[in-house]
Amino acid sequence: MSTRESPEGPVRTAGGALGPRPRICLHDHLDGGVRPATVLDLAREAGHELPASDAESLGRWFRDSANSGSLVRYLETFEHTVAVMQTADALRRVAREYTQTCVADGIVHAEVRWAPEQHVAGGLTLDAAVDAVQQGLAEGIEQVRAAGGHLSVVQILCAMRHLERSTEIAELVVRRVRGGDALAGGAAGAAAEQLRPQDRPTTPPSPVPGEPEPGAVVAFDLAGPEAGFPAAAHREALDLLAAHRIPVTLRAGEADGAASMADALLTGRALRLGHGVRLLDEDPEGTSPLATWIRDRRVALEVCPCSNLQTGASRAWGEGIAEHPVTRLLRGGFAVTISPDNRLMSDTSVGHELEQLRTRAGWSDEDVVAVQRNAARAAFVSREYQLWLEEQVTGERA
Repeated sequence: MSTRESPEGPVRTAGGALGPRPRICLHDHLDGGVRPATVLDLAREAGHELPASDAESLGRWFRDSANSGSLVRYLETFEHTVAVMQTADALRRVAREYTQTCVADGIVHAEVRWAPEQHVAGGLTLDAAVDAVQQGLAEGIEQVRAAGGHLSVVQILCAMRHLERSTEIAELVVRRVRGGDALAGGAAGAAAEQLRPQDRPTTPPSPVPGEPEPGAVVAFDLAGPEAGFPAAAHREALDLLAAHRIPVTLRAGEADGAASMADALLTGRALRLGHGVRLLDEDPEGTSPLATWIRDRRVALEVCPCSNLQTGASRAWGEGIAEHPVTRLLRGGFAVTISPDNRLMSDTSVGHELEQLRTRAGWSDEDVVAVQRNAARAAFVSREYQLWLEEQVTGERA
């Protein structure tokens, strides 16, 4: 089975595992990975008009719009997916199907991100929307387990840079990660809580040490346009997350230059950077203090090559995968990881991205193992589960 297909459920390989060789996916948008057939079904239920009436034509429309070179047309694709994801049933279905897509892509661990504030037009509360996604992910994970496979999926909740709900979304993340009473004590309470021994979280029985709760919220992101909307504009939200020791990954170095990455690290205390492909645009050898910090501190770069080519993020280096700066970044010792960003719009998967890098950029088996090892070490999960993931994707004892 091709990794680019979207099966209706888990399938076994000849070796008995579910899907291809285990991989990790750290940067994947839920509303950017809906199946065309599902968009059609949900649009009919919602009375939403689409630009095509069958799954094949609709999938082609999404791809052509994303490849058009027009930002207006690219953003229009999300207007349709978001519009049909406004009910609990719709969110649950999309999340459940996302786990099936992961299985087909050989994913053993995924961190899927989305912006709850964009999915409340139908009357859902933010918490109800997150509950629906968690339930769908948990249902899908249970199906994988029942078939004898292993998959973990957690949520990263996004606030939109150009809107004004980032503190509200940060509070939502704190409640989901630290508990409903975590905000009651204010800044002083948060500081005291960081020093208090904690009981280990209780999760459903699993043979894997440290495995996260299915569909749990683990981190925060700022999505949307970078230029003109710096992380510093969301200082209150980012300070709150830092006070509660909650991981943050911030989109930076995609639509904006290296300065946006510096802002993400300084203001956001980001542990990972979404994309980060413009880091070397004006510093090709990576010798600046910023580049040195990112490399030496192992700040993971969530690189999405096919998406970067569509949006022009890597245009300074050329027009193809072979010229994409991801290879220079990897050779330069940066903690590169590979993800699809938006599977539907880019018609891609982790497997497809890696295959393109193999065939067009000259990547070796060792390169693929290196980026998967980086992903395991950067995952927003417990250290013991990171070590287990590293064993799965490298075949080596961590």
